[in-house]
Amino acid sequence: MTRRILPIILCASLAACSTERPATERPPEAPLPMAESETAVRSYGFEVIRTLPHDVKAFTQGLVVHAGAFLESTGQNGQSSIRIVDITSGKVRKLEKLEDRYFGEGMTVLNGKAYMITWLNQSGFIYDAHTLKELDKFSYAGEGWGLTNDGKNLIMSNGSNVLSVIDPKTFAVVRSISVTQSGSLVSQLNELEWIEGEIWANIWQSDRIVRIDPSSGKVTGVIDLTGILPNSSRTATTDVLNGIAYDTAAKAIYVTGKNWPSMFQIRVQ
Repeated sequence: MTRRILPIILCASLAACSTERPATERPPEAPLPMAESETAVRSYGFEVIRTLPHDVKAFTQGLVVHAGAFLESTGQNGQSSIRIVDITSGKVRKLEKLEDRYFGEGMTVLNGKAYMITWLNQSGFIYDAHTLKELDKFSYAGEGWGLTNDGKNLIMSNGSNVLSVIDPKTFAVVRSISVTQSGSLVSQLNELEWIEGEIWANIWQSDRIVRIDPSSGKVTGVIDLTGILPNSSRTATTDVLNGIAYDTAAKAIYVTGKNWPSMFQIRVQ
């Protein structure tokens, strides 16, 4: 298989998107000058429509709805995988493991292909989204966190406030998106999902999802999912909220977390 090189240098090593990764101490980010056209950021709550089973051993990194099922990528060395999962039962229909040296990260489906990145390995994989047969590989510099697409290009996060828009054929960076909220930089952008013309992003180590305008990079809304996983369902291995999937046909939004026992279909309020 052809190995492609992504000709970009992503931001320097940052705190990564696993609780096993030490968070890097960083000074407070200085606010950017406020633009006169800066709009107020809306705050949203949520309503749980359905609670579905989820493999509690799945360290969820990427999540999409494709062909009536979930495609999910998972992390941790020795446990990383890409899998097809039944939405209603949570049963894994098909699973392909990554080699133990890879720490799996975000994943997205574009034109029938599932693109999956890794954390520090600087390697990405391309699979047939229906069979999970590995088709190709690609490389990049820096860390890989979350991945989504706008129907044409891939959009990748690396833990900083910058999202990279990438051509899926050449893997060249088309442009970069600097994400800000009310004039301040927003970093720790983790798992990504494209929803109705917006980029939704988990903020690592929080119960918040931000809604980002891809043209300006401005955060237009914040969804607070505090309490969505009850304390009674949490154990010593329960990790952070991570995983957003959107069913474009049903207009359904799903969220979950790393090593969570449940998947939730939600309505944003």
